[in-house]
Amino acid sequence: MRKLLILTAAAIGLSGAAQAADITGAGATFPFPIYSKWAEAYKKETNIGLNYQSIGSGGGIRQIKAKTVAFGATDAPLKGDELTKEGLIQFPTVMGGVVPAINIAGVEAGKLKLTGPVLAAIYLGDIKKWNDPKIAALNAGVTLPDANINPVYRSDGSGTTFVFTDYLSKVSPDWKSKLGTNTAVQWPVGIGGKGNEGVSASVKQVANSIGYVEYAYAKQNKLSFALIQNADGNFPAPDDKAFQAAAANANWNEAPGFGISLNNQKGADAWPITAATFLLIHAKPEKPEETQAALKFVDWAFKNGDKLALDLDYVPLPAGVKDQVRNAWKGVTDPAGKPIF
Repeated sequence: MRKLLILTAAAIGLSGAAQAADITGAGATFPFPIYSKWAEAYKKETNIGLNYQSIGSGGGIRQIKAKTVAFGATDAPLKGDELTKEGLIQFPTVMGGVVPAINIAGVEAGKLKLTGPVLAAIYLGDIKKWNDPKIAALNAGVTLPDANINPVYRSDGSGTTFVFTDYLSKVSPDWKSKLGTNTAVQWPVGIGGKGNEGVSASVKQVANSIGYVEYAYAKQNKLSFALIQNADGNFPAPDDKAFQAAAANANWNEAPGFGISLNNQKGADAWPITAATFLLIHAKPEKPEETQAALKFVDWAFKNGDKLALDLDYVPLPAGVKDQVRNAWKGVTDPAGKPIF
């Protein structure tokens, strides 16, 4: 398998030169690595490409509302009332995990341990040094520098930020009361990076930094990462099994548009910051043939893309959830009211 190339360009043409039949999408950077791999394989099989702009969840939501793309992608699921107001159908495509990537000299991946409250305190600016007693108490035997912590955060409207701040709100009452959960917050400390790509690059370049990124970006960029204590008190390694464990008891019917949170789930092996990523399409698209092409691509990925997802440490949706998603597509109709899929 060719090595995945993580690009920082705002618009990524995954199919080479634009063609009339190509599918257009925009949004979340979280799933960009797997959408790239799916698109590459789909292009070889069907000669239909995907032109996906990796611009962040906020941008994807804006573009689908403006009807400039066949689908928008977001890690921050829209609420039921907004879906109804905008005439949108929302569904998950794949699951993955967010990790705290670190750049501390001499500290290898998986050697540093953090709790949720400590991670929140770092991003609140209350814990300023890597050798702070609260960090040191979790890391006996690890040499921690007497150096200022440099937090890195997303500067753009970001579903990854939504997932990260949702987790911090669940584990830290202080974070919940001061900043809460959103796609963008007023960060008290740190430096911003655009996209998972930008945060990964900043962590790699800035000594003594920490940033939250989708695991595939940490892995592909060879970034070290910290372990986080889960709801059962364990420190599992982030991988597809830990992400699957977090989703094992998920009730996908709990919220409209499958918009559930998988953060801080119970389970001995559950990774505490786990999320699904979602697509948005219009229920009555102005160009039904474009939306139909997008749904055919997703259906192909559901049938053929699980191994590619697992290779990148994403977690495929359970078969039953895929069937629920396909059932939701029956609500997408052409101007005559006929389902397009």
